[in-house]
Amino acid sequence: AASKLQSAEKLMYICTDQLGLEQDFEQKQMPEGKLNIDGFLLCIDVSQGCNRKFDDQLKFVNNLYIQLSKSKKPIIIAATKCDECVDHYLREVQAFASNKKNLVVVETSARFNVNVETCFTALVQMMDKTRGKPKIIPYLDAYKTQRQLVVTATDKFEKLVQTVRDYHATWKTVSNKLKNHPDYEEYINLEGTKKAKNTFSKHIEQLKQEHIRKRKEEYINALPRALNTLLSNLDEIELLSWSEALKVMEKRPDFQSCFVVLEKTPWDETDHIDKVNDRRIPFDLLNTLEAEKVYQNHVQHLISEKRRVEMKEKFKKTLEKIQLISPGQPWEEVICFVVEDEAFKYITDADSKEVYGRHQREIVEKAKEEFQEMLFEHSELFYDLDLNATPSTDKMSEIHAVLSEEPRYKALQKLAPDRESLLLKHIGFVYHPTKETCLSGQNCMDIKVEELLANSLLQQDHGRSNLYHDSANIDKINLFILGKDGLAQELANEIRTQSTDDEYALDGKIYELDLRPVDAKSPYLLTQLWTSAFKPHGCFCVFNSIESLTFIGECIAKIRAEASQIRRDKYMANLSFTLILANQRDSVSKNLPILRHQGQQLANKLQCPFVDVPAGTYPRKFNEAQIKQALRGVLEAVKHNFDVVSPVPTIKDLSEADLRIVMCAMCGDPFSVDLILSPFLDSHSCSAAQAG
Repeated sequence: AASKLQSAEKLMYICTDQLGLEQDFEQKQMPEGKLNIDGFLLCIDVSQGCNRKFDDQLKFVNNLYIQLSKSKKPIIIAATKCDECVDHYLREVQAFASNKKNLVVVETSARFNVNVETCFTALVQMMDKTRGKPKIIPYLDAYKTQRQLVVTATDKFEKLVQTVRDYHATWKTVSNKLKNHPDYEEYINLEGTKKAKNTFSKHIEQLKQEHIRKRKEEYINALPRALNTLLSNLDEIELLSWSEALKVMEKRPDFQSCFVVLEKTPWDETDHIDKVNDRRIPFDLLNTLEAEKVYQNHVQHLISEKRRVEMKEKFKKTLEKIQLISPGQPWEEVICFVVEDEAFKYITDADSKEVYGRHQREIVEKAKEEFQEMLFEHSELFYDLDLNATPSTDKMSEIHAVLSEEPRYKALQKLAPDRESLLLKHIGFVYHPTKETCLSGQNCMDIKVEELLANSLLQQDHGRSNLYHDSANIDKINLFILGKDGLAQELANEIRTQSTDDEYALDGKIYELDLRPVDAKSPYLLTQLWTSAFKPHGCFCVFNSIESLTFIGECIAKIRAEASQIRRDKYMANLSFTLILANQRDSVSKNLPILRHQGQQLANKLQCPFVDVPAGTYPRKFNEAQIKQALRGVLEAVKHNFDVVSPVPTIKDLSEADLRIVMCAMCGDPFSVDLILSPFLDSHSCSAAQAG
């Protein structure tokens, strides 16, 4: 039979998740009129309701039951909200049902999904008599069963969620990926999408926090290295607070390589947490207590390290004072001498051994040097040895017997094998003194001389040959003209007057001249003299008074000294100077003989040519004969330099040499090879006869 149903403007809902979101779903109203109804589910709230009396609710339900029972359809009472149940309310409902025929009460909780499905199953069984009497499970038993299902499903779902390891993952992406997984579906059915999403969000937040924690740990672990780089000076930071130390660090040149100052802070809320390849520490992280603790530990470490170094040095001095320590003596035998020492107590066992090892190396090295010196002093012991045979046992015993009385021999008592080796090496060296048997090893004079000749002398020859290359066929002469009070410019003008377009005819050959007149008073004299663009073949030094001659002499001495000391260019020392006397227009007979005599004396002293004023009377300061004589001198000097420095060996057999010099130097002497050979290497008159 059909029942009349009134539902004025009532909307149909699927679940309470839609409440408040009605506009997002289809507006479907429940139909009014006659419907076919097979059973009724009568819901009674057994919780403590707000502003509601339970007696009024029970009275309403009683009236409703009377109306429903007239339809002769099965009725089941659902006691709802049993998770917040008031016990005497539930007892009243059960009492109400017991007074009615075939009225069953099912205790439910929609919140925990307990017995909700049982309500409908029981109603269906009452409709279909063939299904038997419905079995109603008590609330507590059903609740336990349901919770066990939820716990199992939750555990499986959480394991499923934990397979997500990237905290950037979104719920939409992950839910689409998992939607067909049985564990995902089971949890959604039991707990709903909202709880599933919350569980996922908590997991993502945990992943992010774990990532941030690891990054922070990496930064804090890297901070000591950064502090060692930027704040390694204890004297500078010992009294500084952390905030003051930060200001000091910011000014360091290496600051940017250790730290990064972010535009937005804090660092763990920026995209910097994802820049795993950027190892720089966010600067705002240094405002944490952990960072300040690292700084304090850093300062304490520097203080401890300073103290440790001081104590190691103090312990070293203690060892140096103990006369009983001999070369080669084991550490275990020495401990008894230092056991009460303050420094020994302070430093570690490893430090003690390291300092003692250093001390032993020093005294062993010194003892070996003294032993070697002693062997040279006793050279008479080795006179009668056979040059080509190993010394006999008797001879070695004799040597040992003589030497054994020496304290320097006894000093190596604990290093007898080393002492024997030194003795045999000495014997070998005495009769076969070669660089292979030399006791100085790589410091052997023979080796150092060979290296020096291979590097310096051959390079020097090569450079000189380049400088004066093709000097025999020279067709351009670079001249530096030095004078005082404009005299250099006057000589240059005179040479140009005798030239045609800077070309000068001399002995049937045309030469191109490049003239550079410079006043002797110029502060740029030395820099103008020799540049990469202008290398003079000679220098004309012109004078017309005692004062200018003296000044010229001082300039030449200064130029040669500069070339010798700084060695800016070795070949500057080979520059030829020519003294030229300018003609005197007034008082000729009075001044000229004096100037001629003084000029010749200076030329002899400087070992350079002197060009005198020719006999006769001339209206000009400089004569053509003077200029030609001076130019011939320059060409002769250039040709001489070329002949001397020619790298081609002219002596095939050293026995052909006119002069042979033998130099002796002792390996180990405190003189450098450069110093010993400098008179030859720095002379323009010496060159290598053959390689080495």
